[in-house]
Amino acid sequence: MKINKIKINSYGKLKNKEINLKNNINIIYGKNESGKSTLLKFILNIFYGTSKNKKGRDISDFEKYKPWDSEEFSGKLSYELDNKNKYEIYREFNKKNPTIFNEKGEDITKEFNIDKNKGSEFFYEQTQINEEMFLATSIAMQQEVKIGRDAQSTLIQRLSNLLGTGEDNVSYKKAIEKLNKKQLDEIGTERSREKPINILEKNIEKNKNEINELKKYENILYEIEEEKNKIKNNIEKNKIKNNLLKEIKKIKDKNNIENEKIKIKEKINEENKNKIEEIKNKIQIKEQEYSEKNNDKKYLDKKYEKNKLNNKLNIFLIILILINILWIIFIPKIINNLIIKYIFLLTVPMYLIFCIFLKNKLNKKLRNLEKNKREELEKIENEKNNLINEKKIIEKNWQEINNEINKIKTENNSKNNLEEYKLLNKYKNELDEEEINNLLDSEKIEEEININEYKLNNDKLEINKLEIKKDNIEPQLENLSKLEEELIAYEEQHENLQKINMSIELTKKLLGNAYERMKNSVSPIFTEKLSKNIAKITKNKYTNLYFSDDQGLTIELDNGNYIPADRLSIGTIDQLYLSLRLAMLDEISNEKVPIILDEAFAYFDNDRLKNILIYLTSEFKDRQIIILTCTKREKEILDREKIKYNEVIL
Repeated sequence: MKINKIKINSYGKLKNKEINLKNNINIIYGKNESGKSTLLKFILNIFYGTSKNKKGRDISDFEKYKPWDSEEFSGKLSYELDNKNKYEIYREFNKKNPTIFNEKGEDITKEFNIDKNKGSEFFYEQTQINEEMFLATSIAMQQEVKIGRDAQSTLIQRLSNLLGTGEDNVSYKKAIEKLNKKQLDEIGTERSREKPINILEKNIEKNKNEINELKKYENILYEIEEEKNKIKNNIEKNKIKNNLLKEIKKIKDKNNIENEKIKIKEKINEENKNKIEEIKNKIQIKEQEYSEKNNDKKYLDKKYEKNKLNNKLNIFLIILILINILWIIFIPKIINNLIIKYIFLLTVPMYLIFCIFLKNKLNKKLRNLEKNKREELEKIENEKNNLINEKKIIEKNWQEINNEINKIKTENNSKNNLEEYKLLNKYKNELDEEEINNLLDSEKIEEEININEYKLNNDKLEINKLEIKKDNIEPQLENLSKLEEELIAYEEQHENLQKINMSIELTKKLLGNAYERMKNSVSPIFTEKLSKNIAKITKNKYTNLYFSDDQGLTIELDNGNYIPADRLSIGTIDQLYLSLRLAMLDEISNEKVPIILDEAFAYFDNDRLKNILIYLTSEFKDRQIIILTCTKREKEILDREKIKYNEVIL
């Protein structure tokens, strides 16, 4: 695997940075405080995410590297795996998960597992290296390789731990010692005294003896409990019966209410029926009144009088016309007076006017009579129609109420049958079916309820008597119950201690097996690699390195003598520790991850620096090596040795 390109938008003090890296050696030069360690953290965090957890420090990585003068907190890294597949990671560090692209620019983020705590596990799936292992092997941060003389024994111990357990912070001997101490202090053994398991065994034996003395009271209590249970069964049965009786009463009460409603409606309908008969009589009266008013004598007399007058006036008019004709024919021969002549001629028109006046007067009277008669007839007709409508409404209401009465009766019968059927099904498993039917047919539900309540009260009284009897015995049994509870607790504690003891024994056995496998398989491989590496780094000054339980880590001098590793110089121990970290690289992953060294050689002299650089370039040709430094020493040595490298000025 190799990192091709790093693009930092904003991360810590680094902003708008683009860094191109190549195969094998890459020297990233920058003065102190120029951001080399920040760059290393960026690489680590873009693969695994930046944590908000302080992990015992004063400030978390997230808080430390989040820019305070910008909202931008992101970057991108392009890399290529050993199988030539290329990927780009874009990460906004405010978010838990990055966006991952393949070489075609396709978003493939969802192809990788996402842990709810750690986020996307894409890099672990590709390399099988978690963040802790990556830091322990591939990355060497500033001051991590160099350890002061006062911590020299600690470094030797970490080397021994690595060779013995595969973890530099895990010691097999200390782990076994702690387990043995925990086993003795928290559990105890057969030969120990006043330890948890010994105290528990004494308490268990004492409790068993006391319990046997109090067992005789249990039989008496058993008889009381049997009698109580028998009475409780009766109480339960009577409670069920009481519930049934109350439900039957409720049904009958509802039925009575419905019957009362029916009676009220029947009474209303009886009143409606009487009203209908009364209205029928009124209608007949109105019809008779209408007939009488229609044949009004006064109106007929006036009409007759009008006809008679018309006849008289017509006759008199004919006579008058005849007189005028005679007058016209004969009178002028006798009287030549024009005034008289014209006066006589005006008699006919005057008579006509008089006739018209009389007729109008008589017609007016007739019209008034006719109007009054018509109004009275209309009034009678309206009253009659109102009575007919009222009759229809009452008849309709009567019919509706009658239908409603029939409907209520039908529904009430259906409801009663359904409720009784439900009660039968509900209680048939608790009570006898015949008994339920008898109660349903009973007309004395209140009496049944009272009898049942009396039985319930008597049974409760008997229960109270038994409780008093029981209370007299229980003081004797309280201690028994307490002792039994204590015995159970003691036995559980004893069992838990035995389980813990078995777990510790199993853990020691598994640790021993793992330790033996590590010594017989992994440790020899590391020891061999470490021997070869230290020989190359020190130019065969030290060639063989060994590890044993008794002597720990020892190294062979050029004269053949073996000395403990803690007698070596600090510089040599530093080389040894770095060599062991590099020796582990091939064991942790099939992917050849880059080696990243941040000021790892700050305290190496020039000879050691030259040796380690030559060693890195010759032994790790197939790996990308990134060296972050604030000096020109690495560049100068590589130039002298004519070793190609890629230089980046930060």
